[in-house]
Amino acid sequence: MGSRLLIASIVLFCLSETCHGEVHFSSLKRTLTVGASPKQGAVLKAGDDKITVTWGLNQSFPAGTDALYKKIKVKLCYAPISQKDRAWRKTVDILKKDKTCQFAIVARPYDMSKKDQSFEWTIERDTPTATYFVRAYAYSSTGEEVAFGQTTDSQKTTNLFDIQAITGRHASLDIASVCFSVFSVVSLFGFFFIEKRKAKSSTKN
Repeated sequence: MGSRLLIASIVLFCLSETCHGEVHFSSLKRTLTVGASPKQGAVLKAGDDKITVTWGLNQSFPAGTDALYKKIKVKLCYAPISQKDRAWRKTVDILKKDKTCQFAIVARPYDMSKKDQSFEWTIERDTPTATYFVRAYAYSSTGEEVAFGQTTDSQKTTNLFDIQAITGRHASLDIASVCFSVFSVVSLFGFFFIEKRKAKSSTKN
């Protein structure tokens, strides 16, 4: 009897260790309303354009719904079209393994006294070209996700926008390249002209 209890205790301990910290996205309630300034189909440039995000408790939920919310993290997330055939962007129900939302926009303490909060974010220069939406997570005092909200629908097909990555080429660089090429050609012709005059001068002497 004692050995059975010991085995049962070990199994329960292992299960608790396995389950601890593994929050599933499917277990979260969508209690937050989240907005973002880009319109459907907008094309933004990394390093230049800005996105204004807003978030707050959906007022259709009863008071006290957000009693456990201690922190908010707003993130930029890949839309399904930009996840296809890209395992490093894969959506996984276990949030610790999920790769959908890889870009932090803002993290702030949750303020129950404010109906809505907002933040203006300049798109990071290293943001890759893709189609995106915005999602916010509410965290408990233990640092685990307890609720969410997002700018798109559950299928992630609406209110999507594109971001174009920095290509590394600028007009100033192109102009400098052209000027350098012209200078090189002129210098080459000048070199040949001088050498030709030297050759004629040597022949006369």
